[in-house]
Amino acid sequence: MFAQASSPIAIPAIGLTLWERKPPAPIERAVSMIETVHAPGFGPPLHRHPETEVFRVLRGRYVMKGGLRVFEAKEGDVITVPGGVAHAFMNAGDEPASQLVLIMPALDVDGFFRGLADVMKSGKPETRALAEFGKQWNVDFLGPPLKRGESLAAPL
Repeated sequence: MFAQASSPIAIPAIGLTLWERKPPAPIERAVSMIETVHAPGFGPPLHRHPETEVFRVLRGRYVMKGGLRVFEAKEGDVITVPGGVAHAFMNAGDEPASQLVLIMPALDVDGFFRGLADVMKSGKPETRALAEFGKQWNVDFLGPPLKRGESLAAPL
């Protein structure tokens, strides 16, 4: 689907497989791009970081939380999460769901997600280990991933 290909990075603890589609250029560090696939019922822990993310749902549907907003995003929807806003999301369907994600400014996606995979290689890591990893990348892990059955009405 995209010109730039990379070897996939898998993080089974959060049901994630991703591909880096546009690594940051050596001079221009404006944007990174990844394509993600999430298993049903999975998503990342509640977190925040300084980078802005723009999500385009390619397939499936997600429950997303960002700041005080909680909503469903479906195929074709585009969602922007400004840097510094706490957010989480979960594949709300019964089949794998995927997104294209722009990260601005650019992030060393390969380094971050391979490091996260290592921290999560035995399943859910200890809170302290995840926090220590996050410090290296200026990411605050604030809580667990969303779970099926959580109300769309519940704010962060």
